[in-house]
Amino acid sequence: MVEIERARPEDAGEILTLQRAAYVTEAQMYGDPFIGPLVESLDQVRAVVENGIVLKAVDAGRIVGSVRGRMSGTTCLVGRLVVAPDRQGQGIGGALLAALHEAVPEATAFDLFTGHLSEGNLRLYRRLGYRETHRERLQDHLTLIHLRRALG
Repeated sequence: MVEIERARPEDAGEILTLQRAAYVTEAQMYGDPFIGPLVESLDQVRAVVENGIVLKAVDAGRIVGSVRGRMSGTTCLVGRLVVAPDRQGQGIGGALLAALHEAVPEATAFDLFTGHLSEGNLRLYRRLGYRETHRERLQDHLTLIHLRRALG
């Protein structure tokens, strides 16, 4: 049974390992081994856990997913939604996002982005009420799709 709870600073190493495992396929898809989630340091992850909103999904003592949220005004900026590769497709990502929505009741909207080739991510976000707001071409091989889930 998967439990979702607030991450602690001592979880940073396991979250970083999970993040790297989850983002390898994204890096391969876009042909870029230097995407942010793969080059982030342990100290950077620990700082985010200490200063931000980081939730983890735990199953039998193993962290199998995590997500970050950071408030900007009344909008929660969602980042680094990751699920262990062997646990993808089991509803963990959706449960983490739903828990994040509940964890920041002061938010009037949730913003996130994903790459244009990440169809699974886009399906999940749309199913949870996120709508595309705009696209941002970063490089020839990467266009970011920005999405928002407005409340009320």
